[in-house]
Amino acid sequence: GADAVKIQVYRPDTITLNSDKEDFLIPAENAWAQYQNLYNLYEYAHTPWEWIPQLIEMAQEVDIEIFGSVFDLTSVEFMEQCGCTAYKIASPEINDIPLLRVVAATGKPVILSTGLADLADLELAVDTLRESGCEDIVLLKCTTAYPAPAEEANLRTIPNLSETFGCLSGLSDHTVGAGVPVAAVALGAVMVEKHFTLEDEERTVDSFFSLTPSEFGEMVDAIRTAEQALGGVVYGLTQEAAKNRQGRRSLYISAPIKAGERFSKKNIKSVRPGYGLSPKYYDQALEMRAARDLQVGERLVWDVMEKES
Repeated sequence: GADAVKIQVYRPDTITLNSDKEDFLIPAENAWAQYQNLYNLYEYAHTPWEWIPQLIEMAQEVDIEIFGSVFDLTSVEFMEQCGCTAYKIASPEINDIPLLRVVAATGKPVILSTGLADLADLELAVDTLRESGCEDIVLLKCTTAYPAPAEEANLRTIPNLSETFGCLSGLSDHTVGAGVPVAAVALGAVMVEKHFTLEDEERTVDSFFSLTPSEFGEMVDAIRTAEQALGGVVYGLTQEAAKNRQGRRSLYISAPIKAGERFSKKNIKSVRPGYGLSPKYYDQALEMRAARDLQVGERLVWDVMEKES
């Protein structure tokens, strides 16, 4: 299962204005158009703050972390009172310098989503966090689309984030299914954020790109398998592969040979299994003779070979 749960900590009046002016209306073609304006959307989607202390207590009972995605200074203050152990900054807030400074000053790890940020935004945000006391930063590659097309995931950005900013990197995923998160891990992601829904039929603002409990478990299993499969740079046989080494070709006697008779294309052959000499010695064998009588199916090994006098 999951290692941690992130909850979004805001109230509608701390994230937007209750206005029907055009700037605040949700376009008709948007997946969330039914809520008409931003205030209604956030009113519906927000987690009531009175739930949060109880959620944290329940999480502690099952040994799972809960941390907060904060959107303004009041949410940081509230989560500090709740004992929050890490903070997430969503990409729309990545240029909110006062918010970044306050979060960094807590000394807690900070996770930044990159969805709406360009390189200059990221440089400013990371510099601000570090200058304000944050030592542990994770940058999450994110495509701000709901759902996000897999072809726009651009997962190769993940290792580049680590190289560019000298910090850990991962994925905040809005694609459908588990394929993109697994691929992200193969490219070095140390953290994967994925939306979660309790029921497949549930209809919430993010349910159409969320995973059910069984789907989430399958994703985690696939990620753990990917982590194991990455291994290291290895040439040659692994321990398991070595058990099947006999499946390779080797040299065998293919026609009866008398002692002293020279080996030739007519009496030795490269075949499976691999208990005889490697076929790489074939040319050398043709310059030698049998040390004793040999029958079809015997291995060609050095002990039955001798140089011609």
